[in-house]
Amino acid sequence: MIELGITPTLIQPVILCGGSGTRLWPLSRQHYPKQLHALNGEKTLLEETVARSSGAASFVEPLVVCNEGHRFMVAEQVRRAGARPKAILLEPAADGAGSGGRGTAPALTLAAVHAVTADDPVLLAMPSDHVVEDNAAFQAAVERAAALARQGYIVTFGVPPAAPETGYGYIRAGGIVKSEGPSPREPQAHYVEAFVEKPDAALARTYVESGKYLWNAGIFVVRASVWIDAIGSFRKEILAACERAYRLGKRDGAFLRAESAAFSECPADSIDYAVMERLAEPASSYEAVVVRLDAGWSDVGAWNALWDIAEKDADGNALHGDVQAADTKNTLVIAQHRLVACVGVEDLVVIETPDAVLVAAKDKAQAIGPMVAKLKAAGREECRQHRKVHRPWGTYDGIERGERFQVKRIVVNPGATLSLQMHHHRAEHWIVVRGTARVTRGEETFLLTENESTYIPTGTRHRLENPGKLPLEIIEVQSGAYLGEDDIVRFDDNYGRT
Repeated sequence: MIELGITPTLIQPVILCGGSGTRLWPLSRQHYPKQLHALNGEKTLLEETVARSSGAASFVEPLVVCNEGHRFMVAEQVRRAGARPKAILLEPAADGAGSGGRGTAPALTLAAVHAVTADDPVLLAMPSDHVVEDNAAFQAAVERAAALARQGYIVTFGVPPAAPETGYGYIRAGGIVKSEGPSPREPQAHYVEAFVEKPDAALARTYVESGKYLWNAGIFVVRASVWIDAIGSFRKEILAACERAYRLGKRDGAFLRAESAAFSECPADSIDYAVMERLAEPASSYEAVVVRLDAGWSDVGAWNALWDIAEKDADGNALHGDVQAADTKNTLVIAQHRLVACVGVEDLVVIETPDAVLVAAKDKAQAIGPMVAKLKAAGREECRQHRKVHRPWGTYDGIERGERFQVKRIVVNPGATLSLQMHHHRAEHWIVVRGTARVTRGEETFLLTENESTYIPTGTRHRLENPGKLPLEIIEVQSGAYLGEDDIVRFDDNYGRT
């Protein structure tokens, strides 16, 4: 164990907001992953995570690490949750679509490099897509873990297994960690004997029956300097790439953007593989401990996990949206766009979105990931983005598309402005359905109100603004030889996009 001199008193939450949650397709997609959705109530998983990382006197405002392509949505949800993050660190997107993340180990390393320049705080690294039902129990476990982290331990959390789950990794707990003056109410901490990969059903049953294993929650508490030392010892190439990417990075408004070329050289790896699994090796100079987390935790990693935690009717059905069920049992149904009727079925998952429908056996929910990979290989847009696409100024919804035309419903937030832009291959007709629009077309600027319209010829500079206090809704009809989103030349943009 590393002996440290300075004892910080505060805990720095680090919210890891990468990942795409492919096993929750078609709701979770690359451009709008599961952490940005409300799956277990009115708040999104990210908003719940932000709330969980506040409220305790020892917690400071969070650091958030997210993919570049999600930055505006993440910033808005963090703001909506009432937090003012110390920083939002951006992992550059390899394809411009928010998929450039390199895993949790580089993400935590970026946060540690940023945090250690201040006062070497205790870092609470947690994914943004988990559910925790008992926040008080969670914060008590974090305080216990932080006390151990201040002594130089690298701490993880283990959930007492409720069932022989095959979708989780496991931790084999060893002897109890004794600390000075622990309260009887403090969650128990054990030395980690081993990290175990996701088992098959028979092996998972033996783990649960033995009483020695805990589910690996994937949440970590560690001093910033200790993490930097550990990642430098086990994966020095990750530390070198992250330090260089951070040093060469730039502030972009509310964001700190890691330098793209340097970060692209960083190997992809998880916290578990890069560091935690190596701590149990006899030659390791670091010690890992696990704190029991009995707080109603779930990683909502697949549809069956969402069914487990959802409110159900007398037949065991979790029904959301416009759903009618008859002679149906133990089924999860989510209807986003239209009526879904289920008759005489059992143990199914039915997810309906405007452009895709999933029907799966509940016990096959873990197999949805390979299906999404198959769709991606086939170039299907449904695995990348929803029909409704979020932008920093609002949203657009692709209503209809045919040869040489496309119809969109565009909603612009109050006070928001689209970029000053031009298209080489398409013309646009705008019809105001609700609100007031300020339109720039060439050298002229004018207002449009409800039931008024205008025409933007191909090659004409134009801009759309909402000067009002209510959302602006317009119908846009595009026509031309090419209607792709990459046919945009931006001359000026309030959001720093190029």
